[in-house]
Amino acid sequence: MGRTREAVEPVLRAAVDTLPGRLRSIAAYHLGWEDADGAALGAIGGKLLRPGLVLAAATAVGGSALGAAADPAVLASAAAIELAHNFTLLHDDVIDRDHTRRHRPTAWTVFGAENAILAGDAMLALALRLVGGEAASRLAECVIEICDGQFEDCAFEQRDDVTLEECLTMAGKKTGALLGCACALGALAVRADPLAVAALDLFGREIGMAFQLTDDLLGIWGDPAVTGKPVGSDLSARKKSLPVVAALSARSAAAGELARLYALGRDFTEHEERRATEAVERAGGRAWAATEATARIATAHAHLRRAPGVEQAAVHDLHAIAELITRRTS
Repeated sequence: MGRTREAVEPVLRAAVDTLPGRLRSIAAYHLGWEDADGAALGAIGGKLLRPGLVLAAATAVGGSALGAAADPAVLASAAAIELAHNFTLLHDDVIDRDHTRRHRPTAWTVFGAENAILAGDAMLALALRLVGGEAASRLAECVIEICDGQFEDCAFEQRDDVTLEECLTMAGKKTGALLGCACALGALAVRADPLAVAALDLFGREIGMAFQLTDDLLGIWGDPAVTGKPVGSDLSARKKSLPVVAALSARSAAAGELARLYALGRDFTEHEERRATEAVERAGGRAWAATEATARIATAHAHLRRAPGVEQAAVHDLHAIAELITRRTS
């Protein structure tokens, strides 16, 4: 991840600097480069997980981590995937009315919802401008898939009959697709065998599912001082996160209590939020999500082992990122 930050940040900054003034300011604030008044902060926000996957996938089929970190096509794809990711974050924060991201106010609360949406649109356009050919087509299809997943996620909040299978499918679109695309773009950038591109896409999708499962666990049990998000916000918003839907699917007293709490037509009190958190755990949602995340990582590794043209001695970075996903605390 250190190599990724060093290699990709200059490309990312150069792309964002081409935006018109105010749009650039919003993007720079959201990315953690500047404060709300435009003063430089000097650091980029986020973990750069997706650009890291681009570089790691290129290394797996190209054989040299240093070569991938210097290849213009690989770096362009890495910057593009991070721009596309942040397009989704800017929009998600508006849709979910989240007030905090990365330990500070979200962009829409500072610059207005309309302006944050426009900045997100501009970042997506930058992403598509950075790549061409099959890479651009694949990224565009990925964004459509993400939007479909987000649409389903929003619709689930109005339903009380969401199945676990529906929730898993939605997460595959909303989160898995982008991590799969990151791996595929890395392979495409070094002209890998199409079968290797497909296998790396599947690898990324599976670790994307593990990422979402871990994210959902942190949304309920994470430390706000580490995650940068208010504790219990997913429960208060009645989100149909994976641990919640798994818990609601159980036939138990705890599942019934959780369903009754979710049926309340008002914000949770602190006591009710604590009861909901305990009910998810007692109904097995927490244990199921942790086990499922581990299983998804195992499936991801199986896809990698079967990938033609992948240098098995050069996949350590992909393995390290997969390990990071299930052990992260933010």
